[in-house]
Amino acid sequence: MTWIDTPDEEPTISSEMLDLVFPIAGGRLPVDHAHALAEAVTRVLPWLAECPDAGIHPLSVAAPGNGWTPPGAAESLLILSRRTRLRLRLPATRARATESLRGASLDVVGHALTIGAPRVHPLRATETLYARHLIDSRTADEPRFVAASETALRALGIEVRKLVCGRQRRIDTPRGGLHTRSLLLADLRPAESLRLQAQGLGPHRLLGCGLFVAHKSIAPVAGYG
Repeated sequence: MTWIDTPDEEPTISSEMLDLVFPIAGGRLPVDHAHALAEAVTRVLPWLAECPDAGIHPLSVAAPGNGWTPPGAAESLLILSRRTRLRLRLPATRARATESLRGASLDVVGHALTIGAPRVHPLRATETLYARHLIDSRTADEPRFVAASETALRALGIEVRKLVCGRQRRIDTPRGGLHTRSLLLADLRPAESLRLQAQGLGPHRLLGCGLFVAHKSIAPVAGYG
Protein backbone atom coordinates (compact mmCIF):
# COMPACT_ATOMS: atom_id res chain seq x y z
CA MET A 1 0.00 0.00 0.00
CA THR A 2 1.20 3.52 -0.82
CA TRP A 3 0.20 6.32 1.54
CA ILE A 4 1.41 9.86 0.95
CA ASP A 5 0.08 12.62 3.20
CA THR A 6 -0.84 15.72 1.25
CA PRO A 7 0.10 18.92 3.09
CA ASP A 8 -2.72 21.22 4.02
CA GLU A 9 -3.44 23.79 1.35
CA GLU A 10 -2.05 27.19 2.28
CA PRO A 11 -4.55 30.05 2.75
CA THR A 12 -4.72 32.62 -0.04
CA ILE A 13 -6.80 35.33 1.69
CA SER A 14 -6.13 36.92 5.08
CA SER A 15 -8.96 36.89 7.60
CA GLU A 16 -7.08 39.10 10.06
CA MET A 17 -5.89 42.11 8.03
CA LEU A 18 -7.38 44.06 5.14
CA ASP A 19 -7.13 47.25 3.13
CA LEU A 20 -9.91 49.83 3.32
CA VAL A 21 -9.91 51.87 0.12
CA PHE A 22 -11.54 55.32 0.15
CA PRO A 23 -12.22 57.45 -2.94
CA ILE A 24 -11.00 61.00 -2.43
CA ALA A 25 -11.89 64.29 -4.06
CA GLY A 26 -9.25 66.99 -4.18
CA GLY A 27 -7.01 68.88 -6.51
CA ARG A 28 -3.34 68.69 -5.60
CA LEU A 29 -0.99 67.78 -2.79
CA PRO A 30 2.65 68.63 -2.10
CA VAL A 31 5.14 66.05 -3.33
CA ASP A 32 6.26 65.33 0.24
CA HIS A 33 2.87 64.99 1.94
CA ALA A 34 3.18 61.72 3.90
CA HIS A 35 3.53 63.28 7.35
CA ALA A 36 0.81 65.88 6.74
CA LEU A 37 -1.56 63.21 5.42
CA ALA A 38 -0.93 60.99 8.46
CA GLU A 39 -1.64 63.91 10.78
CA ALA A 40 -4.87 64.74 8.94
CA VAL A 41 -6.12 61.16 9.04
CA THR A 42 -5.24 60.63 12.70
CA ARG A 43 -7.06 63.82 13.66
CA VAL A 44 -10.22 62.02 12.55
CA LEU A 45 -9.09 58.55 13.70
CA PRO A 46 -6.85 59.20 16.72
CA TRP A 47 -6.78 55.50 17.65
CA LEU A 48 -4.86 54.81 14.44
CA ALA A 49 -1.65 56.10 16.01
CA GLU A 50 -1.96 53.51 18.78
CA CYS A 51 -2.61 50.58 16.42
CA PRO A 52 0.82 49.05 15.65
CA ASP A 53 -0.40 47.02 12.69
CA ALA A 54 -2.18 49.93 10.97
CA GLY A 55 -0.71 51.82 8.06
CA ILE A 56 -1.49 54.46 5.44
CA HIS A 57 -0.39 53.53 1.94
CA PRO A 58 1.44 56.09 -0.22
CA LEU A 59 -1.00 57.81 -2.57
CA SER A 60 -0.79 56.90 -6.24
CA VAL A 61 -0.91 60.19 -8.09
CA ALA A 62 0.10 61.77 -11.38
CA ALA A 63 3.53 63.31 -11.71
CA PRO A 64 3.87 67.09 -11.38
CA GLY A 65 3.83 69.08 -14.57
CA ASN A 66 1.00 69.31 -17.07
CA GLY A 67 2.75 72.26 -18.65
CA TRP A 68 3.35 74.00 -15.33
CA THR A 69 6.87 74.37 -13.98
CA PRO A 70 6.96 74.60 -10.17
CA PRO A 71 9.15 77.31 -8.57
CA GLY A 72 11.12 74.70 -6.63
CA ALA A 73 11.20 70.99 -5.92
CA ALA A 74 10.00 71.46 -2.34
CA GLU A 75 6.96 73.37 -3.62
CA SER A 76 6.04 70.91 -6.39
CA LEU A 77 2.48 69.67 -6.39
CA LEU A 78 1.14 66.28 -7.34
CA ILE A 79 -2.11 66.13 -9.29
CA LEU A 80 -4.82 63.90 -7.83
CA SER A 81 -6.79 61.95 -10.41
CA ARG A 82 -10.20 60.35 -10.12
CA ARG A 83 -8.42 57.06 -9.52
CA THR A 84 -6.42 58.30 -6.55
CA ARG A 85 -7.44 56.46 -3.40
CA LEU A 86 -6.71 56.71 0.30
CA ARG A 87 -5.81 53.19 1.36
CA LEU A 88 -5.57 52.11 4.98
CA ARG A 89 -4.17 48.78 6.11
CA LEU A 90 -5.97 47.65 9.25
CA PRO A 91 -6.85 44.69 11.42
CA ALA A 92 -10.23 43.45 10.22
CA THR A 93 -11.64 44.06 13.70
CA ARG A 94 -11.01 47.82 13.36
CA ALA A 95 -12.68 48.36 9.99
CA ARG A 96 -15.95 49.65 11.50
CA ALA A 97 -14.03 52.09 13.68
CA THR A 98 -13.20 54.12 10.55
CA GLU A 99 -16.81 55.20 10.01
CA SER A 100 -16.09 58.81 11.01
CA LEU A 101 -13.63 59.11 8.11
CA ARG A 102 -16.41 58.63 5.57
CA GLY A 103 -17.54 62.06 4.36
CA ALA A 104 -14.80 63.86 6.28
CA SER A 105 -12.91 66.78 4.81
CA LEU A 106 -9.18 66.59 5.54
CA ASP A 107 -6.89 69.59 5.58
CA VAL A 108 -3.49 68.45 4.32
CA VAL A 109 -1.21 71.51 4.67
CA GLY A 110 -3.89 73.76 3.21
CA HIS A 111 -5.14 71.33 0.58
CA ALA A 112 -8.64 69.89 1.08
CA LEU A 113 -9.39 66.19 0.57
CA THR A 114 -12.97 64.93 0.82
CA ILE A 115 -13.21 61.26 1.74
CA GLY A 116 -15.87 58.98 0.25
CA ALA A 117 -17.34 55.63 1.22
CA PRO A 118 -14.75 52.85 1.55
CA ARG A 119 -14.52 49.47 -0.10
CA VAL A 120 -12.98 46.44 1.58
CA HIS A 121 -10.04 44.84 -0.20
CA PRO A 122 -8.99 41.57 1.47
CA LEU A 123 -5.27 40.81 1.46
CA ARG A 124 -4.64 38.12 -1.13
CA ALA A 125 -1.57 35.97 -1.50
CA THR A 126 0.54 36.88 -4.49
CA GLU A 127 4.04 35.68 -5.22
CA THR A 128 5.43 39.15 -5.97
CA LEU A 129 5.19 42.00 -3.46
CA TYR A 130 6.46 45.56 -3.55
CA ALA A 131 7.04 48.20 -0.87
CA ARG A 132 7.60 51.77 -2.05
CA HIS A 133 9.24 52.82 1.22
CA LEU A 134 11.39 50.92 3.70
CA ILE A 135 13.43 52.87 6.21
CA ASP A 136 17.08 52.93 5.16
CA SER A 137 19.37 53.82 8.06
CA ARG A 138 22.46 53.53 5.85
CA THR A 139 21.52 55.61 2.85
CA ALA A 140 24.86 55.33 1.05
CA ASP A 141 25.24 51.57 1.34
CA GLU A 142 22.83 49.47 -0.69
CA PRO A 143 24.43 46.10 0.18
CA ARG A 144 23.94 46.76 3.90
CA PHE A 145 20.31 47.72 3.28
CA VAL A 146 19.73 44.50 1.34
CA ALA A 147 21.44 42.42 4.03
CA ALA A 148 19.39 44.08 6.78
CA SER A 149 16.19 43.49 4.80
CA GLU A 150 17.03 39.83 4.30
CA THR A 151 17.69 39.42 8.03
CA ALA A 152 14.37 41.07 8.94
CA LEU A 153 12.49 38.93 6.41
CA ARG A 154 13.99 35.71 7.72
CA ALA A 155 13.01 36.76 11.24
CA LEU A 156 9.42 36.71 9.94
CA GLY A 157 9.93 33.20 8.62
CA ILE A 158 10.16 34.35 5.01
CA GLU A 159 12.71 32.69 2.75
CA VAL A 160 14.35 35.22 0.44
CA ARG A 161 14.42 33.79 -3.08
CA LYS A 162 14.35 36.89 -5.29
CA LEU A 163 14.88 40.42 -3.99
CA VAL A 164 15.44 43.69 -5.83
CA CYS A 165 16.35 46.93 -4.08
CA GLY A 166 15.05 50.07 -5.77
CA ARG A 167 15.04 53.83 -5.65
CA GLN A 168 16.05 56.01 -2.72
CA ARG A 169 13.58 58.57 -1.41
CA ARG A 170 13.23 60.98 1.50
CA ILE A 171 10.22 61.68 3.72
CA ASP A 172 10.38 64.91 5.67
CA THR A 173 8.97 65.09 9.21
CA PRO A 174 9.17 67.75 11.95
CA ARG A 175 11.91 65.63 13.56
CA GLY A 176 14.00 65.44 10.41
CA GLY A 177 14.19 63.53 7.17
CA LEU A 178 13.66 59.78 6.85
CA HIS A 179 15.59 58.02 4.11
CA THR A 180 13.88 55.11 2.40
CA ARG A 181 14.36 52.61 -0.39
CA SER A 182 11.85 50.54 -2.31
CA LEU A 183 11.96 46.74 -2.23
CA LEU A 184 10.50 44.07 -4.46
CA LEU A 185 10.27 40.37 -3.56
CA ALA A 186 9.30 37.47 -5.79
CA ASP A 187 8.65 33.73 -5.59
CA LEU A 188 6.89 34.06 -2.24
CA ARG A 189 4.76 31.19 -1.00
CA PRO A 190 1.12 32.05 -0.19
CA ALA A 191 1.63 31.92 3.58
CA GLU A 192 4.76 34.08 3.31
CA SER A 193 2.98 36.60 1.13
CA LEU A 194 0.06 36.97 3.52
CA ARG A 195 2.37 37.17 6.53
CA LEU A 196 4.47 39.94 5.00
CA GLN A 197 1.43 41.95 3.96
CA ALA A 198 -0.15 41.57 7.39
CA GLN A 199 2.95 42.27 9.48
CA GLY A 200 4.88 44.64 7.23
CA LEU A 201 8.55 45.42 7.69
CA GLY A 202 10.12 48.14 9.79
CA PRO A 203 8.70 51.31 11.39
CA HIS A 204 6.65 54.34 10.30
CA ARG A 205 3.65 52.54 8.80
CA LEU A 206 1.48 55.67 9.02
CA LEU A 207 3.98 57.37 6.71
CA GLY A 208 3.58 54.57 4.18
CA CYS A 209 6.74 52.70 5.14
CA GLY A 210 7.01 48.91 5.33
CA LEU A 211 3.68 48.24 3.59
CA PHE A 212 3.74 45.62 0.84
CA VAL A 213 1.31 45.41 -2.06
CA ALA A 214 0.85 43.05 -4.98
CA HIS A 215 3.10 43.61 -7.98
CA LYS A 216 2.59 42.06 -11.42
CA SER A 217 6.09 40.80 -12.04
CA ILE A 218 9.73 41.13 -11.07
CA ALA A 219 10.71 41.18 -14.76
CA PRO A 220 10.48 44.93 -15.61
CA VAL A 221 12.81 46.04 -12.83
CA ALA A 222 14.93 48.48 -14.80
CA GLY A 223 14.29 51.91 -13.36
CA TYR A 224 11.38 50.81 -11.25
CA GLY A 225 10.77 52.63 -7.98
